[in-house]
This record gives sequence, structure tokens and C-alpha cells, in this order.
Amino acid sequence: MKLPLFQKQSSIKFMTKLPKSLKSWGSENFKKVLKQELEALDNGTLPLDQATCQGGKADGSKISALINSTTENEISIMINVGVFFDEIIAGCNCGDDPMSENTYCDLLVTIDKRTSEGHFSIKTLS
Repeated sequence: MKLPLFQKQSSIKFMTKLPKSLKSWGSENFKKVLKQELEALDNGTLPLDQATCQGGKADGSKISALINSTTENEISIMINVGVFFDEIIAGCNCGDDPMSENTYCDLLVTIDKRTSEGHFSIKTLS
């Protein structure tokens, strides 16, 4: 289920519950469990449309997640995740239209330790 949370600068964050990941935090299985939970999310749960490069639409039905780093504080776990997905690009109504392009983005996943809510935002270069 995709729920938008509005922030000050009119950017949108998405969230969903990640109870298995929270339960496995601190164990050697955490990365595997989080990867499985992320890859099992419904298409549209992650804000991948914000990471498309060619003006297309993200196809989040088959993603591959790579857990890059993790850190925590008293209230949350922050995970930097690399996400590989397909971007569907509309073209000129040719025979191979629309086409699909492999795309990558960095995603920040923040898991609330009290509620297991996972908040997702695309990391941009600044």
C-alpha cells in the first residue's frame, strides 16, 4: 500500500510497513530479509518514477535491491539501497514501442523502530 507523506519542500515520500526487516535488525540476516521485503513490495510502492532518466514511467514490478550501507539512531534505522529497475519509455509509435531501459537509483529507506514503518525517498546528488 502506497501512502504519500508531504514534506516542506513539496516533495513526496512513500511509506509501508517492513515488520520482518525490523525484527531481523541486528542479525546477520537483516540485509537478506530487507532485500526480500523490498523486492516483494507492490509496483508503485517505491518512488521510482522520481528516478527515471528519460521521462518514462518506472516499472517497479521486477526490481533488484542492493543494500549498500546501514546506520541507526535511537528511533530509526537508515539504509542506503541501490535499486535496479526498468524504465518504460514511450516513443514514436514504432514497432518496438514502448521500449524498456535498465535504470538504477539510490534509495534511502528509514525504518521507524517503534512502528516498523518504512519511509522511502530517492537520494539525489547535491
